[in-house]
Amino acid sequence: MVSKESRQKVRVKKHMKIRNRFSGTTERPRLAVFRSNNHMYAQIIDDTVGNTLVAASTVEGEVKSQLEKTNNVDAAAYLGTVIAKRAIEKGIDTVVFDRGGFIYHGKIAALADAAREAGLKF
Repeated sequence: MVSKESRQKVRVKKHMKIRNRFSGTTERPRLAVFRSNNHMYAQIIDDTVGNTLVAASTVEGEVKSQLEKTNNVDAAAYLGTVIAKRAIEKGIDTVVFDRGGFIYHGKIAALADAAREAGLKF
């Protein structure tokens, strides 16, 4: 009988393959994205020292108050603009995009496109 690995295990395995290929530097940090069933999270990370430089999520009060739902494509797009504005305020304009093992489609693509439109380069 063939048994399938759970989607969570497959996603984590994909994420580790992605993380082995690149990492965030001081000049070009990593934009890491995670989505759960209810919320989305985005962080800009400098992997050389292991610091989170900028973070935003749909759990935060100021972001959540602007959204009708926290787990749809519109919420992802709004989160992309928020993270990009916060990064540009800190002087970060180019990043490496880490999709976290998720398929580049739907919410992940919406977040990335919104961040690009707001001024981040990747």
